[in-house]
Amino acid sequence: MTSTGFTKHAQDGMARSGVITTPRGEIRTPAFMPVGTAATVKAMMPESVASTGADILLGNTYHLMLRPTAERVAKLGGLHKFMNWDKPILTDSGGFQVMSLAGLRKLTERGVTFKSHIDGSKHEITPERSMEIQELLGSDIVMCFDECPALPADRARIAESMRLSMRWAKRSREAFGDRPGHMLFGIQQGGLEQDFRQESAEALREIGFDGYAVGGLAVGEGQEAMFSTLDFATDMLPEDKPRYLMGVGKPDDIVGAVARGIDVMDCVLPSRSGRTGQVFTRMGVLNIKNARHMDDPRPLDENCSCPACQNYSRAYLHHVFRSQEIISSMLLTWHNLQYYQDIMAGMREAIAAGRFTQWQADFHAGRAQGDIDPL
Repeated sequence: MTSTGFTKHAQDGMARSGVITTPRGEIRTPAFMPVGTAATVKAMMPESVASTGADILLGNTYHLMLRPTAERVAKLGGLHKFMNWDKPILTDSGGFQVMSLAGLRKLTERGVTFKSHIDGSKHEITPERSMEIQELLGSDIVMCFDECPALPADRARIAESMRLSMRWAKRSREAFGDRPGHMLFGIQQGGLEQDFRQESAEALREIGFDGYAVGGLAVGEGQEAMFSTLDFATDMLPEDKPRYLMGVGKPDDIVGAVARGIDVMDCVLPSRSGRTGQVFTRMGVLNIKNARHMDDPRPLDENCSCPACQNYSRAYLHHVFRSQEIISSMLLTWHNLQYYQDIMAGMREAIAAGRFTQWQADFHAGRAQGDIDPL
């Protein structure tokens, strides 16, 4: 069996490019993971997602444990077979969804009990149960079970939450055990506080993980606060392991995070935006529902290789969005995911060539110029 690991190939400033190795294939970093919440990237076929250049998907522990249940997925051959995706999958721990979605949750040292947002049924997730669910799903990269307070929160609350997460990290590591071919990532917490981030990083290093995530950001603190936290938080994590920034983000968030030493990110934004008519391009963001596109025979972005840009006009995409046709979600999601993967490929190439600073300047200049003039 292929062993798991991380190899850094190049570094330019803080930005790194490399490869995470798993038995199911290599993940080229910096990597963006499309989110396949309920064992599907909404409006996309797995092979279409792969065609954009995605090496890995994120699956959602909380949603899958409630429906169809991890036990059922395991009985049907595991998540990869279930959803027809043969490349690596990372599963989150369920902690964030419990915070954001579950009703009437009760937090104790043992874990979290909560009511399902689907049918009100009662469930418990502990670090041990989270490891069990993720093992049943068969994901390649498993995340520790953690607790993440919404920001802003006071220092006492952030400290208490971070220390609980570190105790849970230790229990997650013990419950995960020895699983060759699978990786376990620890999650650094501590809000925007440098001393708490340091304490968290030291606790995680002592336990020892295959990779390290920066958690508890992109929860309402704004880009400036996120970047200034990454300026110190990333450096606290081991240099020789992959670093994953959870739940990020907009294109300029992603580029800024890579510039600060992050290797992996995920976000629902490209797919969710595709379904609401928001389109990301090299010239910035456009809204396909606007009347200016109604008679426009040009593509969304003439430099994009996705089917929406290669085969359809803005006028058509405007029409199918306005008509609430399903093809609209399919084409706009495909385009957005392609754009995100093109950004990642561009950064990997630039870091390898030692011209990341120039690439970044060109990226921001392109987006600042805005969409092409209306006809």
